[in-house]
Amino acid sequence: MKRFIDCVIPFRTCNLRCPYCYITHTKSFGEKLPVFPYSAEHIGRSLSAERLGGISLINLCGEGETLLPPEVVGIVHAILKQGHYVMVVTNGTISQRFDELAALPADCLGRLFIKFSFHYLELKKRGWLDLFFGNVQKIRKAGGSFSVELTPSDEMIPHIDDAMALCRARVGAPCHVTVARDETSPELTILTRHSPAEYREIWSRFDSDLFRFKMSVFGEKRREFCYAGLWSGFLNLVTGDLKQCYCEKPIQNIYADLERPIRFFPVGPHCSLPHCYNAHVFMTLGLVPSIPTPPFAEMRNRVCEDGSEWLTPRMKSFLGEKLGDDHREWGWLEKQRVELARAWDSSRLRRKVQALAARIPRAAGRKP
Repeated sequence: MKRFIDCVIPFRTCNLRCPYCYITHTKSFGEKLPVFPYSAEHIGRSLSAERLGGISLINLCGEGETLLPPEVVGIVHAILKQGHYVMVVTNGTISQRFDELAALPADCLGRLFIKFSFHYLELKKRGWLDLFFGNVQKIRKAGGSFSVELTPSDEMIPHIDDAMALCRARVGAPCHVTVARDETSPELTILTRHSPAEYREIWSRFDSDLFRFKMSVFGEKRREFCYAGLWSGFLNLVTGDLKQCYCEKPIQNIYADLERPIRFFPVGPHCSLPHCYNAHVFMTLGLVPSIPTPPFAEMRNRVCEDGSEWLTPRMKSFLGEKLGDDHREWGWLEKQRVELARAWDSSRLRRKVQALAARIPRAAGRKP
């Protein structure tokens, strides 16, 4: 695994109304579906193995329901054709998209992983539980990997036993559990009325490695050297703007010139988030190598009662790798480049140089 590229599709439209969702909090369900100005083929070539330095893990997630835009399946296929492994986050209700995904070539399906978000109460209210698990089985039977993950909410607590029993019956094991965060809180705290100890006790019943690891680091400010931006990136899938991480500085637009190398550069010890709320991905993939973690595969896999697993052997092996396996850690002198770049970005000298450069006419036809 050479790199991890986390792709966001920036639109907040969804066919569910979960009370714990940030779309519900901001009442932004009415946004239009995004317009993709670039073709699927162009997006795929922008993420070629050559540009990324090798075969990588690519994650696609919409701010709303990822599979609502009809273009997404074509983009997934275009990225898979580059040889990468692709994850898609979805609520599992858009059946037509799963028919299209299940029809992909076998080699592509072997590198496809679907993370099904299990919104139990909404699915039950709408009578869509059979629809949801039917789509999970489509991917499973087609040869793809999957995971089923529940977002814990206080409203869900009386239904825990029912949800666990249903998952055992339909997918062979209890679903995984994540940690819900309060997007209205500056510190991105846990979204619950319960104390952390009570929250941990309630949701530990699922025996989820995902929940266990997230709770072990949730709320901890990260000050270690992080290789996000160098070994990973955060891509706006519509515009092509690539950033180091969620709230970090832009790197470049990777769609504008496919011949231009991507200038990867690490965040280092200067993460601007209050805590790494998606540490179950970033840290388990090895972006903070000074902290030992279980592999990302354990955050997603389950061994079923019949001995089968949610991840195929090929996907399990790939998701068991660490990004540091194909990179070397920087030495002290190299890490000082991060400090110098940070000082330059905030310096008066930089602003003066930029102002002076803006006043100098460029030679005709010369690129800046």
